[in-house]
Formats: sequence, structure tokens, C-alpha cells
Amino acid sequence: MHLDISIKQQLLTVLDKDGELLAQFQVSTAANGVGCQKDSGCTPLGHHIVRAKIGEGAQMNTVFVGRRPTGEILTPDLIKQFPKRDWILTRILWLSGTEIGKNRLGKVDTMQRYIYIHGSPDSVKMGEPGSHGCVRMRNSDIVQLFDMLPIGTKVHIHDD
Repeated sequence: MHLDISIKQQLLTVLDKDGELLAQFQVSTAANGVGCQKDSGCTPLGHHIVRAKIGEGAQMNTVFVGRRPTGEILTPDLIKQFPKRDWILTRILWLSGTEIGKNRLGKVDTMQRYIYIHGSPDSVKMGEPGSHGCVRMRNSDIVQLFDMLPIGTKVHIHDD
């Protein structure tokens, strides 16, 4: 099984080992576009793997900061209280680049940039760029995806 993420289409596709379609989800990638540089706020291109799965069994809309649940569950009041917060919710798939010099090691390391596939508030639009570099998904979609994938799943992010 592997994931194909199209920046152009804002679409995450799950394929089996034979390339057959298993699932598709609308996503939201970086508002700043694509790029692998540290502190760029861009979504990194190239080949990655799911290095870690975080949040198994967490309640829908569980808030994570630093990959740890805060004890909060997202509500409209919480959004009003912290309007500028970059909400990471429900589940996290932490990505690691596999291409040295492109998205691994040095100033282009996807994992050290904390690039995830993660859940987002329902108010976040999918199908258009808007994140700070991560790949955002609907909470119900990230739960479905999380349950499908083993650690080590290959992920290809491209802009064509």
C-alpha cells in the first residue's frame, strides 16, 4: 500500500500494492506552495514514509500540541479563544523524507520540520491550499486513513 498526494489536485489517493485505488480524500496543503526548506511553511515534495502514527484511540477533535494531546477537545469557543492557532486534531501521521539532500537531513528534513498528515477543524476548507506545510484532512477521513496504514507506508508528494 502507498499514498499519492497531488498538490495540484489537493487530493490524497490510497493505492494497494498493485496500484489499485482503495480510497481518495480531499486535502489542504501549504498556502506557501511547495518546497523542502526548513522554516519555509511549504509542503515538501518527493518520496516519504509514515515514520510514526500518533493519536490511536483519541476522541474525535482531540487537540495535539507537540504531538501530545492537550486534554482539549476542539469547540467553537476554543477556536474563538485561540483564533491564530494551527489546529492539529484527532490523528497524526508524521512523515519522514527518504531522499537525502531533497527532503531528508540538513535544512530540508521533512521529519525535523514536523510535517504531518493530520486532522483539522470542520471550518477548514479542503481542496485548496491553506496549511503551514502539513497535509490537512477532515477528522473522519484521517481516522479512516490512520486505521488503514502501517508505519513505513510509502508516501509520494508531487505537484504535477
